[in-house]
Amino acid sequence: MIIDTADLDPTSSYKLLIGSVLPRAIAWVSTSSATGVGNIAPVSFFTVVGRFPPILSISLQPRSDGVTLKDTFINIRDTGEFVINIATLAQADAVHRSAFEFDNDVDEFESLGLEKAPSEVVAAPRIAGAPISFECVVDRIIPMPPLPDHVVWGRVKRIHVRDDLYLSRGRIDVGALGVFGRLAAEYTLVDNIFPRRYPRSSSRSWLRNAPAGSTGIRPTTRRSTPLNGRARAPRRRSRNDRDGAVHSRIPR
Repeated sequence: MIIDTADLDPTSSYKLLIGSVLPRAIAWVSTSSATGVGNIAPVSFFTVVGRFPPILSISLQPRSDGVTLKDTFINIRDTGEFVINIATLAQADAVHRSAFEFDNDVDEFESLGLEKAPSEVVAAPRIAGAPISFECVVDRIIPMPPLPDHVVWGRVKRIHVRDDLYLSRGRIDVGALGVFGRLAAEYTLVDNIFPRRYPRSSSRSWLRNAPAGSTGIRPTTRRSTPLNGRARAPRRRSRNDRDGAVHSRIPR
C-alpha cells in the first residue's frame, strides 16, 4: 500500500500517524490562565527537540469542534509558561479524564481531584505525585496551517525528579518509573526492557560480516524480562515502586 498524502483529509492523516508512530510518550501538561485558573491536558504529540539548552515540543490541536483553541494553548500563549509532567500507570485514569473538555473557567485540578505542587520559576503549577516534571518557558510557537494547530517549543528551566529515580551519573531509573504511552487511541505500559550492545571494534567489519537480515548487533546474555514484580529487569530491578505502577494493567 502506497498512500499519497495529498489524497488524505485531516482525520485520515491523523489516524495513520497515531497508528504508525508508536509508542507515543505522553506529556501531561499543566498550565495556569492569566487569571489563575488551573488547566491540565494530556498531549501525545510530544518529543525532545533540543538537548542544550533542553527544549521539549508539544503539538496542540483545537477542541473537538475543530475550530476553538484549547485552554492549554491559550494559557501557554498568554502566559509564556507551562509544565510538562510525566505520569505513571497509577495516574492513568486521571490522565485519561484530563482529556475532557472542561469550560475555561473550571479549575481542572479541583475537578479531577489532583493536588497542585508549586513550581520554582514558572507560575504554572506542577501536578503533585508526578515523578518527573519539566518547568518550561515558551521558546517559540509555530502555527501549522491550514489547520488551527500549533507546535510549542518549551525551553526547560527546571527539572523535578523524584529522589529514588535519580541515579549516579545523572541517569534516571527507568525500570522504577512505570510510565505508559499511546498506541493509536489505546494505551501501552512500558514494562519490558531489552538492552543491545555494540561491538567494541572500531571497524565496520562486524556489519559486513553479519548474517543476512541481521544488524550484527548482538544482544546481551540477559534476555528481555517483564517488569511485573516477578523477575528482574535486564539492568536493575525497581528499587522503590511507590505507586504499584508495574503490578497492574491500564484499564481499557
